[in-house]
Amino acid sequence: MSVQQTNLVTAPVFVGWENFETVFTDPLLGTAVRNTAFFALIALVFGYPIPLVAAVLMSEVRRWRGLYSAVAYLPVVVPPVVAVLMWKVFYDPRPEGLFNTVLGWVGIAPQSWLQSADTAMGSLVLEATWAAAGGTVIIYLAALVAVPPELYDAAEVDGASIWRKVWHVTLPQLRGVLLVTLILQIIGTSQVFLEPFLFTGGGPANSTITVLLLIYDYAFSSSLGGDYGAATALSLVLAVFLALLSALYFRLTRSWSTS
Repeated sequence: MSVQQTNLVTAPVFVGWENFETVFTDPLLGTAVRNTAFFALIALVFGYPIPLVAAVLMSEVRRWRGLYSAVAYLPVVVPPVVAVLMWKVFYDPRPEGLFNTVLGWVGIAPQSWLQSADTAMGSLVLEATWAAAGGTVIIYLAALVAVPPELYDAAEVDGASIWRKVWHVTLPQLRGVLLVTLILQIIGTSQVFLEPFLFTGGGPANSTITVLLLIYDYAFSSSLGGDYGAATALSLVLAVFLALLSALYFRLTRSWSTS
């Protein structure tokens, strides 16, 4: 389909590389790539360490560990569309909106969370991190159970603090899991669609349009819709890029995960 012109009804017409030329000459492509990379970077900076820190803290808790695990996993149970619509209410830009009310308690002016190009992407990352962190927390908790307890006992005998035990025992033992969750997060954030689609529709001023949202616009939006060839071409480009990135990543980190 990427080398055809088709509306999925009439007979397709072979057009060669024309669909790829359409994609690469689209001025929105650069914007979508930059926004996607920006989303992935912010989500990596904030969303990657938070589940690890939460899992380590939960593993140190002696009581109510099961309750804390259930609470951490609860956002994953909430249907993604429901979660986005719920957070959309939280992001009400009026002073009486939930988040703006909380900011008002500490003397901060109301924010236009989704209506401003300066804050829209950060707002999307905040919700996405909340929604996805629980699953990663459970993975880390399962991995922590496999860490030999005698390593912690030996570190404690040597007088190691909690931070040193985490740095010299926990992180090295979780190295393989950390490397896998890192590439999974990069791939997942590179395919972000639901948040910009439901929160902002790619706005304001295309500040939250992403590659997958652009693919959707090619195929289904009222202004660009029906260009299934271009949508498929861009989908293939994204798939090839992520495949090459994953192969390069695992090749570069092969020694780290086994050492």
